[in-house]
Amino acid sequence: MRRPQVVPDASLPTSVTVYEVGPRDGLQNEDAVVPAAVKVELVRRLLDAGLPVVEATSLVHPRWVPQLADAEEVLGLLVDGLGDRARDLPVLVPNARGLDRALDLGLRHVAVFASATETFARRNLNTGLDEQWAMFEPVVSRALDAGMRVRGYVSMCFGDPWEGAVPLPQVVTAVRRLVDLGVWEVSLGDTIGVGTPGHVVRLLDSLNVAGVPDSVLALHAHDTYGQALANVLAALRHGVSTFDASAGGLGGCPYAESATGNLATEDLVWMLDGLGIATGVSLEPLVATSVWLGERLGKPSPSRVVRALSGVSV
Repeated sequence: MRRPQVVPDASLPTSVTVYEVGPRDGLQNEDAVVPAAVKVELVRRLLDAGLPVVEATSLVHPRWVPQLADAEEVLGLLVDGLGDRARDLPVLVPNARGLDRALDLGLRHVAVFASATETFARRNLNTGLDEQWAMFEPVVSRALDAGMRVRGYVSMCFGDPWEGAVPLPQVVTAVRRLVDLGVWEVSLGDTIGVGTPGHVVRLLDSLNVAGVPDSVLALHAHDTYGQALANVLAALRHGVSTFDASAGGLGGCPYAESATGNLATEDLVWMLDGLGIATGVSLEPLVATSVWLGERLGKPSPSRVVRALSGVSV
């Protein structure tokens, strides 16, 4: 399999964590129900390819995300196949009921999903921008008391399809609130993919001034406008070293129709490999996994790297 020529850049981090969100964020927008066995096999294949973190599913009410209605079944099958290791796979918990389900399953890593804008908070969380914290505070507190790791997502950090440009102070406030609650990491979501490198740098600068270091930040880029890798590189140069990605570039957001095109894990790994940045991820089985998944979904992967390395025509 072809590999990129390695040209290291001493100004960049020597290693990066690729946070795989495909089984949750990648599949949640699929119309046709994906069988639980396929989801479990996807997680297993991604782990075998060296992904250090694979987000397994979301413990959300089936009414909101029907594709993930089988979360308990998937997690049970993962425990059967992977043993106790499966309990360290992160899952999204939208509220107290989701956390209860995670605790009942003996899980050790959860994530909460906040919004930087009022409209998206209403549509996604059924609560207001300020009121969302009253929902998250007891969830995070209880999870931490139970010894869980808690990650935080903030959506609409770079733009909102209903509100347009999102003021930087509004994003900083949301991130700061999650950090103050005690989450170990906050992922900055470019939910509709409108961010550009300068915008990424300006937001990271603003967060640093507010006392939030790059070491607790991750970037969740979407490639809707072809800016995902450029934004990753800008964040890398700033000092961020965790990046969310979805195998094959699948996914979006069921509550924002313009939120298409998660950054493909393969495209990210190809760039990082070329920069000599260690990820622990093996590209060949990763590409094979996305080809395999595309066959089961009945459509080819939108990832450019998958198409180039697998011989799939565009």
